[in-house]
Amino acid sequence: MSEQITIKKETLWKITTFIFAALWLYGMYGGGMGVAPSVAPSGNNPTAVAPTVANPPTSNIKVTVDDTDPVLGDANAEIQIIEFSDFECPFCQRAADGAVAEFKQSSYFKNGDVNLVFKHFPLNSIHPNAQKAAEASACAQDQGKFWEMHDIIFVNQRTLDVASLKTYAGQIGLNQAEFDSCLDGGKKTAKVNSDLQQASEAGGRGTPYFVLRNSDGETTVVSGAQPWVNFEAAIKSLQ
Repeated sequence: MSEQITIKKETLWKITTFIFAALWLYGMYGGGMGVAPSVAPSGNNPTAVAPTVANPPTSNIKVTVDDTDPVLGDANAEIQIIEFSDFECPFCQRAADGAVAEFKQSSYFKNGDVNLVFKHFPLNSIHPNAQKAAEASACAQDQGKFWEMHDIIFVNQRTLDVASLKTYAGQIGLNQAEFDSCLDGGKKTAKVNSDLQQASEAGGRGTPYFVLRNSDGETTVVSGAQPWVNFEAAIKSLQ
């Protein structure tokens, strides 16, 4: 004899609400990353977010570091932490205030064993101000003040329109005319887009995304706004 199970409407509503709430929280906070939508760049939209990678690599990752990339720490360090970041991503701000800040206090940084290389990964389809914010930091780099612009942008993450970016340039003492010309003229667009493409090729699915590499070319990955202890473990795996 079959049995019939009856669920009250009130109970069913509570179950449904719980499921939707759980899915929403996972979408917002899962992995501690700003997730890149699967939108490929098109010919008439050269700053579209790079496509995601189906099976992101964790080793043998090829990333080019050159004199266009800002470096925090000893340029000749044995291990590099290559950060792909989006100035409008709240998880990137969390990483800047957390693991990156702790890195600057660590013996790895102070002894010159590890450095941090910053690369741009603006998720343009969900962060409309990320591209220009990235370009603004690169324009500031031309005047030797990338990290000052990096810090003031993250402090003011909710206000990243072009007029505000120009105000921040003045606040950190940049030559205003030179900065404005750089930003308005799109001088750094190609640099930012090149970094974005590298992020895609390196397996970046969202921001922040870190590739750690030693002098032998061995690599490992830390994805998302992870605690500094996770970076320490990754560093030790490459020593």
